[in-house]
Amino acid sequence: MRRGFKAHATRLAIEVRYEIGLDPHAVLDPVDLAHEYGIPVYPLSEAVNFGCSASALEYFSDPGRKSFSAALVPDGTGRFIIENDRHAATRRRSNIAHEMAHVLLEHSFTTLILGAEGCRAVDPDTESEADWFAGELLIPSDAARLLALKGLNNDAIARHFGISEQLAAMRMNVTGARKLAARTRDSRQKLHGGSAPKT
Repeated sequence: MRRGFKAHATRLAIEVRYEIGLDPHAVLDPVDLAHEYGIPVYPLSEAVNFGCSASALEYFSDPGRKSFSAALVPDGTGRFIIENDRHAATRRRSNIAHEMAHVLLEHSFTTLILGAEGCRAVDPDTESEADWFAGELLIPSDAARLLALKGLNNDAIARHFGISEQLAAMRMNVTGARKLAARTRDSRQKLHGGSAPKT
């Protein structure tokens, strides 16, 4: 990731949320976010209506479903997202947020959806940025810190934001939210538990 990217992502995620009427603690629906930016979202199960073969659809819906999550596809001067609706709802939210991160970060289309070996070819730097920014969109750093102060566990955080427990744990870890909360609690305890000054 570029130098200073994480701080930029934190600020941008809050700006994007406020643009669509959400504060840092509200639940963000990535599909609604996509629609706000004029990006249609199509489930993979409907791809047959757009020329996808039945055999390909069957493969990506069952044995190969782990090999395809979502893709941001150029369409003339516009773009659309196609996402694998055979995944769990929590995974789908993350998938769409990731593709919207590419849009919001204004990443150029320098990669292919399918590479020479039949697998998606990606640029590691832009993918890392999209992963990080998607996390900021779904659980902003400020929200993570407040939830840590409230003592919520990963399961409760995941259920609140509609994401996987794994993503909730990752966000609470990378933001340092629980470490900050522990230091804050220690400071408060020392402040209120110390002996009164002598007069």
